[in-house]
Amino acid sequence: MKQFVAKLIGGIFNFISIFSSRAAGKMALKLFSSPRRIKLKELEKDFLMTAFIEDVEYEGINIMTYRWLGKKDTILLAHGWESNSFRWKSLIEKLKALDYNVIALDAPAHGRSSGKLFNAVLYSECINVVAKKFNVNVIIGHSVGGMATAFFQEKYQLASVNKLVFLGAPSNFVGVFNRYVKMMSYNHRIATVMNDLVYERFNKKPDYFNAARLSTNIDVEGLIIHDKLDKIIPYSDAQDYESFYKNSKLITTKGLGHGLKSAEIHNHVLNFIST
Repeated sequence: MKQFVAKLIGGIFNFISIFSSRAAGKMALKLFSSPRRIKLKELEKDFLMTAFIEDVEYEGINIMTYRWLGKKDTILLAHGWESNSFRWKSLIEKLKALDYNVIALDAPAHGRSSGKLFNAVLYSECINVVAKKFNVNVIIGHSVGGMATAFFQEKYQLASVNKLVFLGAPSNFVGVFNRYVKMMSYNHRIATVMNDLVYERFNKKPDYFNAARLSTNIDVEGLIIHDKLDKIIPYSDAQDYESFYKNSKLITTKGLGHGLKSAEIHNHVLNFIST
């Protein structure tokens, strides 16, 4: 059903592109940047309410943060697309038991943060504001949260940060764009306009936003965990990070999927941040 809807929307946009490729491209990019906001269930709200809750502002966006206080290093958790801070519940409980200071943030247009549009560059700026405010030592990012973390640390080189963890993280914009274009069956006109719009917005072409390549400039220790059978972000993206991020280690799983939610993953992460 989802594939049918995607093809249907793609077909409509392709038809519009016959008359105005720019209009169709703008619509396609807006759709790409507009996550569905998943409503929190009562059980999820109850857990998040056990934290100290604080809004952190970035350029008119209120970023919701959740803090569980501890005496050890400060760990920042950055979720992925169409998710929210609750996705970390099991890991948060383990970090709390070990007396870490834990912070989770809701990305722009996700969870209880404001905004309607989202991209990894914007997310990286929000991570920067939160990481600086709370003097973060370790950042753990899932999916696009990992990509945004790479963008952040490469740009700001925050001195307090000493370790990064990327879970199922995409390595580059071009691959993400291409998979989106393929999923929606967009024509070449729309794909070209989307690339042009990225350049107009950031003054850089999409191929600049290669988190793996930029991680060459990251000195802090990194851990990359990726499932070989990940159907969302290909395993080759993890290999890209391994090639460029010299001070990192790649752990490969098989059968845990893109979510990477398991005791095995938690053990890898806890061992990494404790040494």
